[in-house]
Amino acid sequence: MIIKSFTCYEVIVPAHEGVIESKGINKPLHKLPKGAKSGWSLQFDELPKLVLKMELSNGIIGWGECYRDHNWQVVSDIINVLLGTDIRTLTLQKLPFNFCREYDGFECAIYDAYAKAHNMRVVDLLGGPVQDKVRVGAWSSHRRLEEIGDLAKNFADQGYDCIKFKTDLEDDVKGWCESIKASAPNMEVILDPNERWLYPGEVRKRADALAEVGNVLCLEDPLPRWMLSEYALLRQYSSVPIVLHVSLPYILHGQRVKDAIQAIQAKAVDGYNFNGGLANFQRLDYIATAAGLPCWHGSEIDLGILEAMYLHSAAAAASCIWPSDIFGRMIRTHDLLKIPLHFKPPYAYLPEGLGLGIEVDEDAIAHFQVAKKEFS
Repeated sequence: MIIKSFTCYEVIVPAHEGVIESKGINKPLHKLPKGAKSGWSLQFDELPKLVLKMELSNGIIGWGECYRDHNWQVVSDIINVLLGTDIRTLTLQKLPFNFCREYDGFECAIYDAYAKAHNMRVVDLLGGPVQDKVRVGAWSSHRRLEEIGDLAKNFADQGYDCIKFKTDLEDDVKGWCESIKASAPNMEVILDPNERWLYPGEVRKRADALAEVGNVLCLEDPLPRWMLSEYALLRQYSSVPIVLHVSLPYILHGQRVKDAIQAIQAKAVDGYNFNGGLANFQRLDYIATAAGLPCWHGSEIDLGILEAMYLHSAAAAASCIWPSDIFGRMIRTHDLLKIPLHFKPPYAYLPEGLGLGIEVDEDAIAHFQVAKKEFS
């Protein structure tokens, strides 16, 4: 079970036309800076993703997927640490390289191969499933008000019972929610300003209006995260639940597991959106479960390998009961899987089979590939 080689496929998989935002709106969603470009300057599907194919000496393949905008030098350094290692000697909850944005992609490949080598599923390495299906929601970025009703009804007709929107201070969120209530009465709404409602007064004004409409499941990161005391005041002020997004891949923003604990100490949240790899998501789930708070699994609108990993994580998480952000194939033109993950809205189902339980489509990888590097 020696790690023999890595093949790294850099791909760019665009979104379907019209699925991100209304025509004429141009509000990029990549929150992190890219080179000299500031955050919010690039759309997520413009950025490359890295697919990892890890082969063991016994022929077992482990598949991983990194978050968008990987660092090739970091990737190479991690591979140099892992090549020649017997995976049976690895401590899965703490791999032998520094935590970084690329960590979770390699962790995914290692868990996939390790589980296959032991005739197990990835979820079994996490203690086994507490649910075999995971609630998922629909998604959109910024939209014009006149489109909202038809959009919500279309998703409701597919079986979705929750839709999440990106939003800023320019959006008429009350109008959105009123339109959704009229067109899809059973549809709940998650509003995610990504910290861009900026001022407590602006948030309170919107929270009052949204409470009147009554179909908002929660507000996610309505204010800058350093205003945790304002989150607590807002939670006392409004009946609309307040959620903190703890996204461990946002290392540059300083997000850490401890953020979930600090939010509980401050009485600042009603639940969480958690983003992270297998071991870290489980750590976060244990915090939420112990506190009696719900969560969902976040994403960066990923491809099928990472989304399969998310399903294994969420299936093993008792707190993961709110609709998770697992909708990559809905948004992107391909998920790079031969057989897509099984969705029957409002649920996605745990893949069957060993490891991640997926079959990667290498022809699709070749189609979307922009670079390839091999290490052995």
